[in-house]
Amino acid sequence: MKSMTGYGRAKGTSGSTEITVEIKSVNNRYFETSIRLPRIYNFAEPAIKKRLQEGVSRGKIDYSITYQRIDGSDTHVKVDTALVKEYLEAIKGASKKLGLKNNIKADNLFRIPEAFILTKKEEDTENAEKVILEITAEALKNYNDMRRAEGERLKADLAARLDHISALSEEIEKRNVNTVKEHTEKLYEKLKELVGDRNIDDSRVLTEAAIFADKVCINEEAVRLRSHVVQFKKIMELDEPVGKKLDFLTQELNREANTTGSKCQDSAVTQMVIELKSEIEKIREQIQNIE
Repeated sequence: MKSMTGYGRAKGTSGSTEITVEIKSVNNRYFETSIRLPRIYNFAEPAIKKRLQEGVSRGKIDYSITYQRIDGSDTHVKVDTALVKEYLEAIKGASKKLGLKNNIKADNLFRIPEAFILTKKEEDTENAEKVILEITAEALKNYNDMRRAEGERLKADLAARLDHISALSEEIEKRNVNTVKEHTEKLYEKLKELVGDRNIDDSRVLTEAAIFADKVCINEEAVRLRSHVVQFKKIMELDEPVGKKLDFLTQELNREANTTGSKCQDSAVTQMVIELKSEIEKIREQIQNIE
């Protein structure tokens, strides 16, 4: 089980360039990527996105590359000697025609901007993409390791809350049985006050008690609640993204808790149901972080 939040970083070299890849993510209902690349590596974006989709199923992913040269500049400088020669001949001709002293020095000619030709080293795109994907794979591993560690912490927290829910469910069920008994006894006492010494119709009391017991019976809800807890724990152990499945199960837990609460006729049970719903809400909040 993995958290949707995480961070991973890795470095590598492509030719004379050191490349750094960073991956971080936050919660999101779907898979969404934001890929920021230097212009020279734009060609690698489709392959990067494909690799990210293979490693992550849900969350908002921010991916970025930074780079620096490790053996000097990537720019070649050449002199356009033909152009400089043209300038030189033109200056000589003008100097002779105007009767000026021809004292041109080399540094005068090289002040001409057009005299220099700047060219960038050609990037080996095939090798660069291969290296970028290798670095991305390492960054993804670091990123997923962090998400797994966080997922384990979330799993431990959820397991503790699920155990509490099971215990509350059993306690509510036990208390509910006592509620029926107490209601029956109160019914007898009330009838005694009303009829005095005359005989009380036991069958009528039992009928009323049975109707009340049926109305407040939560056995089915308790059984389903505990069944959902067992299933929840099994899903947490699956080696696959489980966030959506757990979200659905949490809705089912909440539904059973609401039904239980609607049948409550006892203040003590009501308090336990409130606690039960509080635990389910905390679970709902936690699983929003799970992939």
